[in-house]
Amino acid sequence: MVIVDDTGTIRLVNAQTEALFGYGREELLGRTVDLLVPDRFRTHHTAHRTGYTNNRQVRPMGAGLELHGLRKDGTEFPVEISLSPLETTDGLLVSAAVRDVSDRKAAEERINEPAALVESSQDAILAKTLDGHITYWNAAAQRLYGYSRAQVMGRHVSLLAPPDHGPEIDLLMDRLRNGERVEHFETLRVTRHGDLLDVDITLWPTRSSDGEVIGACAIVRDISDRKRAEAELTVLYEQQRHIALTLQRSLMGTPPAIPGLTTASRYRPATQGAGVGGDWFDLVPLGAGRVGILIGDVMGRGLEAAAVMGQLRSAAHALAKTGMQPRQLMQALDAAVADLDVPDQLVTCCYLVIAADAGAVTICSAGHLPTLVATPGEGARALPAPVNAPLGVGDVLYQQCSAVIPPGATLVLYTDGLIETPGSDIEDQLSQLTSTLSDLFTTAPDLEAAADHVLTTLLPDAEGHNDDVTLLLTRLPDAPLAAVSLDLPAVPDSVPEGRAFLSKALTSWGCTTKADDARLLLSEVLTNAVQHAQGPIGLHVCRTALDLTVEVGDHSPQLPQPRFAAEDDESGRGLILVRALADDWGVRPTDDGKTTWFTLHL
Repeated sequence: MVIVDDTGTIRLVNAQTEALFGYGREELLGRTVDLLVPDRFRTHHTAHRTGYTNNRQVRPMGAGLELHGLRKDGTEFPVEISLSPLETTDGLLVSAAVRDVSDRKAAEERINEPAALVESSQDAILAKTLDGHITYWNAAAQRLYGYSRAQVMGRHVSLLAPPDHGPEIDLLMDRLRNGERVEHFETLRVTRHGDLLDVDITLWPTRSSDGEVIGACAIVRDISDRKRAEAELTVLYEQQRHIALTLQRSLMGTPPAIPGLTTASRYRPATQGAGVGGDWFDLVPLGAGRVGILIGDVMGRGLEAAAVMGQLRSAAHALAKTGMQPRQLMQALDAAVADLDVPDQLVTCCYLVIAADAGAVTICSAGHLPTLVATPGEGARALPAPVNAPLGVGDVLYQQCSAVIPPGATLVLYTDGLIETPGSDIEDQLSQLTSTLSDLFTTAPDLEAAADHVLTTLLPDAEGHNDDVTLLLTRLPDAPLAAVSLDLPAVPDSVPEGRAFLSKALTSWGCTTKADDARLLLSEVLTNAVQHAQGPIGLHVCRTALDLTVEVGDHSPQLPQPRFAAEDDESGRGLILVRALADDWGVRPTDDGKTTWFTLHL
C-alpha cells in the first residue's frame, strides 16, 4: 500500500511496500512516487495522476496497459495497481494498492506460447469431443480443408472424410475412447471443394484433471506430394528392376532341353534392391550320353555381379563343350576370374559331368555348397566332393572325384540364397533342405512339384529374401539298353577285329540298319588310334532307345584335328567322313589320354 498526496509525494507505506521495492520506509516518505516508476513511464504516469485527481473514483490504474514497478536495485517487475481516493483534513490523498503479478504474467506466457504455436503451425490441428464434434480448428486446418473456423465448429469430423470412410472414422473414435494414441495413420480426406487428399493423421486423447478421456486432438499433414513422388519412384523402380532382371536372364541364358534328362529349375531374384545378383546355372550336352551341369554364384549384388556372371557363364559353357574334365574347367575359370580384374570378387562354382552309361558323376566344386543326391526310397545325402577354394583366390590346384549314382536318382544343386537366410543358421537350413528332400523322395516325385515344395518350405516368405535364389533338380537318365566293351592293342589287326566286334553287337541288338555306317566310322577312328596313339585301345559301344554311340579311347593326349587333305595325300580324310556321316561326334580328354566318339540316331 502506497498513499500519496495530490502532488504525488509519498505520505505512507506499509511493510509490504518495503519488501516489494527494496527501500526502507524512511527512504520513501516525502519522496515523489515517481521513484517507484521506471524512467520511460514517468511522463505518462504524471499525466495519469493528474487525470485521476480530476476524476476521483475507485478504479484500476492504467486499465489495458502494461504497468511496471522499479525496485531500488534498478530491476523492473510487472504490477497491477488499484487506486482509491481518500478525503482528509489535509486534502486529497490517493491510496494505491500495488500487486506484483510476475508469477501470473509468466504463467500467462506459458499458456499463450503453446496456443500461439498451435495456431501458427503449418500442420492442420483440430480438437473434437468424444462423439466426434469439432471444438478447435487452427488456421492451417482452414488452408488444408477450405473450411473456415465458423463453418466447422460443432460439426462432426465425418464431414472431412470420403463417404466410404465412415467405418474408419468410427474405428478411430473407438480407439481414442479407449485412451489409445494413433500414430501416423495414412488415409484419404476430402476438402470443401470435393478434392481428395492423402493425409497423415496423428491422434491422441485429451483428459480431464482426474485422467478421464474427454476428447481428442488431431494433427493432419498433407502428404499428397509425397504419395505422388512415391508412386513415380515405384514406377521408376519397377522399370529399372525389369531392365535389370531382363539383362540378368539374358546373361543367364536358357539351358537346352536334353533328351532323356528330366530337370526342374527355379530362379527367384532378390526382393530387396534391384533384385539383380550373380547366380547362374547351365546344362551342357557333351555327347556320347554325357551331360555337364554348371551352377555358380558371383558374390555381391547389382549389375556388376550380373555382368561378371554373364562372362563366366559364357566362358564355362564354351570350356565345357571342349569335353575337358571338371577340374580342368575350374582351373581355367579361376584364371578367367583373375583376368576380369574385379577387386575382391569371389565366385563359387560347381561342375558335374553325368555319364549315363556308367551311372557315374564326376564333380569339382570351387567353394560351392554341397550337391545333394535324392534317391527314391533312400532319402537325400550330400554327394562327396573335395573341398576347393572359390574361384578368384588364385594359385589353387583344383581336385575332382567320381561317384556311382543309381539311375533315377536326382541331383539337387542350389545357391546360397536358398539356405543363407537372416536370423537362421546355415547348417540348420541345410539340414532342413536334406530332410525336406528325404520326405519328398520316398517315391519318385514329379520334379516340378518337388522344386515348388522345396522353395515353399525353405523360403515361406516369398517376398522376404534378400538374395537371389537358384534351384536345379536333375534326374539321372536310365542306363543304356545295352553296352559292350573291348580292349585292343595298338596294331593294324585291331581294326578288323574291332569291326567284327561291332558287327556282332549290332546284330545281337537288332540294329543292322546302321551297321554299314557304324563299321565305316569305327574303321576310321580305330585307324587313327592305331597310327597316332599309344595302346591299349579301348572300344566301348552302347545303345539307347534312340541312339547308338561308339567310343574309342587311347593313351595319347594329342587331340585329332580335322583338316582338308590334298589330292595326293594318303590320310586326312577320316575325320571328314566322321563329320559327314555321324549325327554327332567329338573328342574329350581323359586322365589317360583321350576318347573319340560318334553317335548315330537309330
